[in-house]
Amino acid sequence: MRLEEAIQTIRPADPAAREAARKRILSLSMPPWALGRLLDLAVDLAGMTGDVRIPVARKRIVVMAGDHGITRQPGVAAQPSEVTVQVVRHFASGGGTVRALARNAGAEVVVADFGMLTPVPDLVAAGKVLDCRVAAGTRDFSTGPAMTREEARRALENGIALAERFAPDTDVFAPGEMGIGNTSPSTAVLAVLGRIADLESIVGPGAALPSDRLEGKRAAIARGLAVNAPDPGDPLDVLSKVGGFELGGIAGLCLGAAALRKPVLLDGFICGAGALLAAAFAPDCRDFFIMAHGSSEPGHAHMARLLGKTPLLDLGMHLGEGSGAAVAMPLLDAAHAVMTDIATFDEAHITPAGLPGLR
Repeated sequence: MRLEEAIQTIRPADPAAREAARKRILSLSMPPWALGRLLDLAVDLAGMTGDVRIPVARKRIVVMAGDHGITRQPGVAAQPSEVTVQVVRHFASGGGTVRALARNAGAEVVVADFGMLTPVPDLVAAGKVLDCRVAAGTRDFSTGPAMTREEARRALENGIALAERFAPDTDVFAPGEMGIGNTSPSTAVLAVLGRIADLESIVGPGAALPSDRLEGKRAAIARGLAVNAPDPGDPLDVLSKVGGFELGGIAGLCLGAAALRKPVLLDGFICGAGALLAAAFAPDCRDFFIMAHGSSEPGHAHMARLLGKTPLLDLGMHLGEGSGAAVAMPLLDAAHAVMTDIATFDEAHITPAGLPGLR
């Protein structure tokens, strides 16, 4: 699908399936809504999938990697850009936090190069990294646009293509990312789409940036916003001027998954920025988003508000990679178990009045 086709295909979640799920839950042999937000999740998943049995068994984390020119500005990142490809090679060898947590959750992981400074042709040839490469890192958005509009579109459509490629054997998508410096473009995207002028309230340390360097990071982002003047009414303009290739990929995956009516389990701050971009293109795609956890990055709470989501977990995490989504995945399995494994009052031969808490 091209970008416009994906946008035009997206429709809201299925209200009939949501109502059917709600009615089934109220017939289950438990006090009304006794499992709280787990039941809310079950209703949401029914609306997304159009099925009260909420198929969620086949989960896939798509880790997208890219580098960022703004890391050349002093104080923006605690690590050099060379770390991006080092971590991707570690992922490709089966290592990394997201790999461990995905194995625990029974999820598949795929890694895609959307624009690292250093290409990995050996890993691509071996089938360990997908080639979704747009360019060798973005430009420094503190001095001009991060990319061209054509490059932004390519990143988006590469993300859509990944959703199409894996949809036949995937029930739930979870975007992940790797890219030194990517909290800076994510913060810029949030500032523009959220119309947030107070950068101090949303600029965080990312990957352990010392507190005495935060002012330099804020200043670089502020310069980028002033120099580029991205248009909040044109998400392609926002992505091209202050975004990142992996952010475009995440937004594209979100759009593609929503067009295919697949749930999207969002990790933290970086994935939140990609989701904001996707929602700016097609507001109804928010119906297919589940916010896995609340990141400790200060801007993430704003993202949750803008997307209209409440995180499933609040564990103070801020790693990225898709790790928070992996941790939340068992909750989707629990919601499925509720809808398929718990007997109704009639099936269990229980009179509702005889169950504690029911009248």
